[in-house]
Amino acid sequence: MPEKLAGDIAVVGAGPAGMAAAVRAAEAGARVVLLDEGPRAGGQIWKHAASPPRGARPWIERLKRSRAVLRSGWQVVFAEPGRLFAEPVSGPAEEGVEVQCRVLVLATGARELFLPFPGWTLPGVVGVGAAQALVKSGLDVRGRRTVVAGSGPLLLAAAGALSSAGARVQLVAEQASRASVLAFAFGLAKQPGKLAAAAALRLKFPAARYRPGTWIASAEGNGSVERVLATDGRRSREIACDLLCCGYGLVPNLELPELLGCEVARGRVVVDDFQRTSVSSVFCAGEATGVGGVELALAEGEIAGLAAAGKAGEARSLFRRRSALTAFAASLDQAFALRPELKAAARGDTIVCRCEDVPLSRFAPSWSRRQAKLYTRAGMGPCQGRVCGPALEFLFGWGADSVRIPVRPASLASFLEISHSEKEGAATP
Repeated sequence: MPEKLAGDIAVVGAGPAGMAAAVRAAEAGARVVLLDEGPRAGGQIWKHAASPPRGARPWIERLKRSRAVLRSGWQVVFAEPGRLFAEPVSGPAEEGVEVQCRVLVLATGARELFLPFPGWTLPGVVGVGAAQALVKSGLDVRGRRTVVAGSGPLLLAAAGALSSAGARVQLVAEQASRASVLAFAFGLAKQPGKLAAAAALRLKFPAARYRPGTWIASAEGNGSVERVLATDGRRSREIACDLLCCGYGLVPNLELPELLGCEVARGRVVVDDFQRTSVSSVFCAGEATGVGGVELALAEGEIAGLAAAGKAGEARSLFRRRSALTAFAASLDQAFALRPELKAAARGDTIVCRCEDVPLSRFAPSWSRRQAKLYTRAGMGPCQGRVCGPALEFLFGWGADSVRIPVRPASLASFLEISHSEKEGAATP
């Protein structure tokens, strides 16, 4: 039987937004349960094996001092307003946990966007964020010839982390044009702190070339990546490498909000000034409402936590800070918008759905996402479309498919418990 917990507020996700929401709600006197898939609080951006990053420490300490109940290593597989069910990421599934609550705060974060190109499935080709996580977890990259490619400020952070760990970063290829990157950099003059942080990251890999308007056309190798072909659309250059880190920004994790019936538009959850979704008992904060960085996630999390705890006045005092940070997020979207040439990188035999080994040639542009799933099984593998779904949306403009339980691969024990709980709920007068 699953453990049963009850609280005023349940928060899903212990990254910056989720921690801020849990801390502010608990400090306001609410009973808070915080669930996260990771082994410790911090999320992907503040992932750590031992000592947390400097920016995370104050929030982790506040979380410890608060009366919020943190359950690390749990993945939510089912949710409805007022109730969610989670099972351990590792361990017996029958040791699940059911949480009853008055309000849900979703801080589900985002994942990397991968776009297919020939050779992107080779060993040695990893995501930009994944490379950072692997280095933090102890991956030895000393002396490895490395290329970092894709789009967005995360490229600088990854290149800096890899270089500091001993990798030989040879190229950082940014697909956004030089004009867009320069315009964004000039805009940072109004935010000297961010400009200084970007400059500090660039200084960590001084020998590497930073090339805007450049992307990876293909990767090749015998058993693992050995070289890549980088192009600016006019000229191409082959570069020898042992490690290719490639990612085209971030995609909000929307499965839980959509399962709960929250309105989604333009690839993000729609919220009001208090971070309340279209479902009155559900709030959402952080990158699920739009990718904007740590500071914006913290501000949204604080507002959501306070509003969920009934402290609307205190939440309102944070609106101005959030507004300024939201403007910065909009400038990010504009500067690093994906160029259409990236759609032409994949060839007919390039695998798009990695779980089900579906190549590009199997898809018809006139289809919908549902047709692609029915005809090719794309999106029906272990990742449940989290990798190929956004790629297919970029390539063909297909909208998201409907979300069904479980939102994560789950055990039969969880299915049975969810079914039993639903029947009990239906029988309650």
